[in-house]
Amino acid sequence: MHTIFIVLDGLGDENIPAFENKTPLEAAETPILDAWAEEGELGLLFPAFKGSLPTSEEGHFSLFGYDPQKYGLSRGIVTATGSGIEVKEGDVAIRGNFSTVKDGEVVDRRAGRIKDADDLIESIDGTEIDGVKFIVKSAKEHRVGIVMRGEGLSAKISDGDPHYGEGGSGLKGVKPLNETEEAKKSARVLNEFLEKTHKILSDHDFNIGKELPANYILTRGASGVVDLPPFNEKYNKKSACVAGKILYKQIGNLLGMDVIEVDGANGLTDTNLKGKFQAAREAILSGYDFVFVHVKATDSLAEDGNFWAKKEFIERIDRNLEVFSEFTGTIVVTSDHSTCSIMASHCVEDIPLLVKGRGKDKTRYFGEKECLRGALGKIDQRKLLENIIFKN
Repeated sequence: MHTIFIVLDGLGDENIPAFENKTPLEAAETPILDAWAEEGELGLLFPAFKGSLPTSEEGHFSLFGYDPQKYGLSRGIVTATGSGIEVKEGDVAIRGNFSTVKDGEVVDRRAGRIKDADDLIESIDGTEIDGVKFIVKSAKEHRVGIVMRGEGLSAKISDGDPHYGEGGSGLKGVKPLNETEEAKKSARVLNEFLEKTHKILSDHDFNIGKELPANYILTRGASGVVDLPPFNEKYNKKSACVAGKILYKQIGNLLGMDVIEVDGANGLTDTNLKGKFQAAREAILSGYDFVFVHVKATDSLAEDGNFWAKKEFIERIDRNLEVFSEFTGTIVVTSDHSTCSIMASHCVEDIPLLVKGRGKDKTRYFGEKECLRGALGKIDQRKLLENIIFKN
């Protein structure tokens, strides 16, 4: 059976007083999603994660049935390889964010969401400290892939981004996660790199006069090389990925999916939604069994605390779903994690799930509270494909 698997990043949310305690999904006018809910089944996913909050990479790999802890999956390997760095055995791959730091406090984790950091990257790429070379490449906008290359390194180091580490906004430094000399060296050298590049970035012409200068790199998701069983072999399905952002294309790449490029698909609010959905439909018609479609802005808008814009973007998504009006296979609509707009952060709320084409329950619309009534019940993210979508 053919499957369109639509991941609306950060779709789930908390109750918003301005929406009479509805979530953005519940407050949005979504006639197509609501019709699919009536025709199909609803449920909730509970997220799989190992830190204080779920991450996008954990959520996506879990959705596809790959336990992040079992395979040692993290943001570092996805971002670094997605930025074009070849990660070798013994390397440590890291995700970095250009950020604004003042007096040891993180003022803005994305430096105002800068659009082009190429000049900044050029000034720090190739830095060497104690025999360790730092390879830094753009992962678009404020994001960078970093690879530490040298002898005696370990990925067993903490996140340098306090949001994902110990919480709060104060920098606490990277710490070894075990007592090995390799972990201690990796943490020490990375901390020295962060301090050295902080000085370089603070004095860079790019940042002169900026209200939110990109003067520090927040790090997280340290990882070594990973070896994943290909999705096509795991499920005996020919699969493809349609996405705008590098991270999600690279998740598809790492799983062995064919990545389909779509003009205007950029992961922002002006992304080419219709084009992405049309590409997914055409992929099915051309012989793919499973197509993963990623939509990013539901997450970004909630992270910015903009629940009104999140609601409006969900409505725009719904209008463009008309592309699938004649599709007769299975359609799944869900998310990698919830993102709470008032918190302006990823959150641990359960994730709404809609499955059309495999059964029918008594639900009437697509929203978190209605999902509680759905026949699918609560499902571990990691078991969705195996136990529901691909179950005979």
